[in-house]
Amino acid sequence: MPPTVTTQPPRFATADAVARIAAASRRTQQPQSRADLVSLAMGEPDFDTPPSVTEAAQASLRAGRTHYSPLLGEPALREALAGKLATTAGAPVSAADVLITQGGTAGLAASILSIVNPGDKVVIPDPTYSLYADLVAMAGGAVVPVPLGPDLHWDLDRLADALDGARLFVFCNPVNPTGIVHGHEELSALAELLDGTSTIVVSDEAYSDLDYTGRLFTSAVSLDGLRERTVYCQTFSKSYAMTGWRVGYLWGPSPLIQAAARVHNTFNGSVNTFIQDAALVAVENCADDIARMRAAYEERGEIMREELASIPGLTLSAPEGAFYQFPRYDLDLPSVDVVAALRAHGVAVRPGSEFGARGEGHLRLSYAAGPRSIIEGVRRLAHGLAALR
Repeated sequence: MPPTVTTQPPRFATADAVARIAAASRRTQQPQSRADLVSLAMGEPDFDTPPSVTEAAQASLRAGRTHYSPLLGEPALREALAGKLATTAGAPVSAADVLITQGGTAGLAASILSIVNPGDKVVIPDPTYSLYADLVAMAGGAVVPVPLGPDLHWDLDRLADALDGARLFVFCNPVNPTGIVHGHEELSALAELLDGTSTIVVSDEAYSDLDYTGRLFTSAVSLDGLRERTVYCQTFSKSYAMTGWRVGYLWGPSPLIQAAARVHNTFNGSVNTFIQDAALVAVENCADDIARMRAAYEERGEIMREELASIPGLTLSAPEGAFYQFPRYDLDLPSVDVVAALRAHGVAVRPGSEFGARGEGHLRLSYAAGPRSIIEGVRRLAHGLAALR
């Protein structure tokens, strides 16, 4: 008989970038609400997309708008966004410098991957949205997290030190997870820190329509000292309750947008034509819908604050925008363990450590959920925390 041959399965090696992302990533998939679980973990509006937007998509499909779109995006949508951005920036904006992306995520990816080289120093606040560090790791850059001040705003002295020699500074405003809004004075201080340097800025302003400070929201691109170095990243997901539509856009200096377009076109190609038609209707017709949802979020934030205030051992944050509460707890447990224990009590939240080392000891709760879910979810959270004592 011929000898028995034992075949070993092949050992496939993946790219180093995968290992870098896995090593750096703190991101975890959190569940949506279901019969036995109230989720306060999802940063997703519970509102339906405005009917006029959905109807526009249906009309576009019926009209046969199902073919490839131009790689940079539909001209009509880019022109409309250029007009909107000109108001935001207080300066002329060319539609040629607007890139339509597959949601804000793809916009962030395209901008960061088109800027960062292996070994480049990239500064991010700590805590902040966790995707930034993952993308920098993917590009091979070196993340430099900068702890926030006690009020969860930037510590400008620490930031000044960190920005020395930095290729890129990435931040969001209003902030996920803290709900802080960086105003004109804070952004002006950033502009002064960067004056005379070649550091680029990515400003993720996904929650810019959800500002409860009573002041006019200040975009990074509205400041002369930042506009010429900033890539503005925006999405339709939050303002228009269009998370599942996956449409966003970038604007900034022409060379940076051209570079981002090269990456986006390689990864993603063009955004669906009929979705861009619907997005155009959102831009042109949905200001009242934004105002309605924004008012509802502000009310829900107050409901959550009142419910959380009665729980012993929690120190609440003071959100100024977005739809997040970021309380600190007094238990001597990692936040991932607290979140796991709370899940057993029927409520899902996010661990503060997901957003950076300085987020440890916090939980992130979303009040994008409806009022009944907020009240019930916080009730379950109170029981879960009490059981851990």
